[in-house]
Amino acid sequence: MYYTNIDNLLTYIPMSSVEVGKHLYWQIGNYKLHGQVFLVSWLVIAVLVITAFYGTRKLDRAPESLQNFMEFILEFLQDIAKNQIGEHEYRQWVPYISTIFLFILGSNWAGALIPWKLIQLPEGELAAPTNDINTTVALSLLTSLAYFYAGLTKNGLGYFSRYIEPTPVLLPINILEDFTKPLSLSFRLFGNVLADELVVSVFTLLVPILIPLPVMILGLFASSIQALIFSTLSAAYIGEALEGHGESD
Repeated sequence: MYYTNIDNLLTYIPMSSVEVGKHLYWQIGNYKLHGQVFLVSWLVIAVLVITAFYGTRKLDRAPESLQNFMEFILEFLQDIAKNQIGEHEYRQWVPYISTIFLFILGSNWAGALIPWKLIQLPEGELAAPTNDINTTVALSLLTSLAYFYAGLTKNGLGYFSRYIEPTPVLLPINILEDFTKPLSLSFRLFGNVLADELVVSVFTLLVPILIPLPVMILGLFASSIQALIFSTLSAAYIGEALEGHGESD
């Protein structure tokens, strides 16, 4: 009797459905693309491009408002690259580290701030692109390509000598490490973003008015931390590849 009353009550409450694994598919040839991921990603990219354009359109020697904010962000991202890669080699990697950080931050905040559930799709729902494992794996593989490129560019084929250092016995472990780096990056970001959205959805389902707000604010903070962790680790991996394995003095 008790459970029946609860079920009847829930039928009158506008519930926030939690859909995991459902997507809006776009068929291109033999491939299926997750349409909702591309839609929100394009929106995030457009916002970043427009903000960058207006923030740097007219540069003044005494920056104000948006230009001042843009310079603060640039200095912050430069510090991340400098601390992890090194003062002499970090500059060429600032664009990559900055792009990774800003895209992940924008994606996470888009999922946390915009009420996507108000937009109905034929299948699935709009959400943060980073709550899709394909997005986080793609970003992680980009980081893998970046640190391989960094190591090979600086040290040539001698870069691969790192796999037998400090002893050839560690060869399997050192090779396995290159597989675990992108896996840990992708699953950490995916798991945290998905968990945050599920928690907010559950709180919205149970108490739709005030209680979810502190959780959403906490989610914004956690989303920012995840973007910082991903970009910092990416810079650290690049810095590790540039340390000079196989380089002769």
